[in-house]
Amino acid sequence: MSKLALAFDLGGTALRGALVESDGSVVAHASAPTMAGAGSEAVIGQIIALAGDLIAQSPQAEIAGIGVGAPGPLDPKAGIVIAPPTLAGWHDVPLIDILGQHFGLPVRLENDANAAALGEWRFGAGHGSGSLVFVTVSTGIGGGVVADGHIYHGRRGLAAEIGHMTITGEGDRCFCGAIGCFEAVASGTALGRRATRQTAPGDGSLLRRLSGDGDVSARHVVEAAQAGDANALELIEAEARWLGIGFTNLLHLYSPDLIVMGGGLSNGFDLLAPSIAAVVQQRAMPAYRDVPIVRAELGDRAGLIGAASLILWEGEPGLALAMAQDDKDSGATADARERGRSPD
Repeated sequence: MSKLALAFDLGGTALRGALVESDGSVVAHASAPTMAGAGSEAVIGQIIALAGDLIAQSPQAEIAGIGVGAPGPLDPKAGIVIAPPTLAGWHDVPLIDILGQHFGLPVRLENDANAAALGEWRFGAGHGSGSLVFVTVSTGIGGGVVADGHIYHGRRGLAAEIGHMTITGEGDRCFCGAIGCFEAVASGTALGRRATRQTAPGDGSLLRRLSGDGDVSARHVVEAAQAGDANALELIEAEARWLGIGFTNLLHLYSPDLIVMGGGLSNGFDLLAPSIAAVVQQRAMPAYRDVPIVRAELGDRAGLIGAASLILWEGEPGLALAMAQDDKDSGATADARERGRSPD
């Protein structure tokens, strides 16, 4: 069996792990209910336990290292999770050092949206492209940018907080405290909130029937729209306009070869795509209008596959191999990469 990487995704509603081969194949996978509110020690304990489960599924596997996708903000080079709002009690946690000392293996850390972008670029919808912007539209909006074959990290790895572009001066307040964030108006949560406001329990609408007369979710809106419900189709149209405005901004900022849309709302991509394209045609400068906007292919595996690739692919942007080396070794590795070979 070829070398495998252990990969973990801390960004969802459950902690997920996998054993992944260098071609992106998932050999084994496991998950556990998230303990995101219990602090860093509890979650790290979960990672260690899940790693044991995965290794037990493939006891003959040769593990090359561990790749972790985690919510930002984080510093991928230093291996520190800074202060993610979705992980309670995480403040400057040196995750690479902790896991590296426990397992005795190389560990790489990346923003979960960046990891998903890498997965889609290497093995999914963006395979073969030089650059892409990956946008995940779900509970919130996140994303990652691959530019000229490299993840764009920015200062301390904090670049491409796509969800917090300001695209309007109105609307609900974002969890970050601002008004008009892309996430606040175009996420799945925002779509569900609009649908809930436009309906009422017991009104007989398909949206409320699908939700059991509770709050309507984005999934209910997509299901109702797929069934031809007029109210849901109007909500989808409004959602597509907001997405089109945000995607136009991303085209102008990054000039990618394509935009890849993932996340739960991508299940309604076929419904959204025509109006998204129409908004881009209306708002984007002519040179940007022919950039494809496509649905992600890897689903919820993208982050795990991308995290594994941090270990299995040498030359990963962000100096993946150099993170655990001193400056001298880092320089040698970088020089060798420039020459297209591994260092001696």
